[in-house]
Amino acid sequence: MFENIRADMRVQERTWGSLGFWVLVVYRFGRWRVGLPVVFRKLLSPLYSIFFKLVQMASGMELPCETEIGEGFVIDHAFGIVISGDARIGTHCRVRTGVVIGLNRVESPGSPVIGNHVDIGAGAKILGRITIGDNVLIGANAVVIRDVPSNSMAVGVPAVVRPLIKP
Repeated sequence: MFENIRADMRVQERTWGSLGFWVLVVYRFGRWRVGLPVVFRKLLSPLYSIFFKLVQMASGMELPCETEIGEGFVIDHAFGIVISGDARIGTHCRVRTGVVIGLNRVESPGSPVIGNHVDIGAGAKILGRITIGDNVLIGANAVVIRDVPSNSMAVGVPAVVRPLIKP
């Protein structure tokens, strides 16, 4: 747990005051707690619930410990971000304010699987049982409801996939 928190601190540019960092600290604590024997897990679960609610109230962000995220996850401006508990996010991904990653409809469960090196713009919505490939840019306010292949970008409402233009 502490190794992950140190890595998160490096990724968040060593800013203790970053709400994104504190969201990740609570997330790491929740993940660590799940791996403990049942007795300890039950003792620490109320503490996790309190921390989760405090971070949620302070940042407006939900990142439940059931979500799988890879190393190098960056949260820019944590406000209004909601990530479903069954979403999976790869390594070195970045999310910005107002992003939603989750269910398309309550009746059809299943959340997105996001690859490595994905940059998600402010206000983007990634919804449903879809796959986002590696090295993808999701534009600001895009609504992604279909798979996005690797090395591409998704922009618009609903999102249109275009080849990634490298500078």
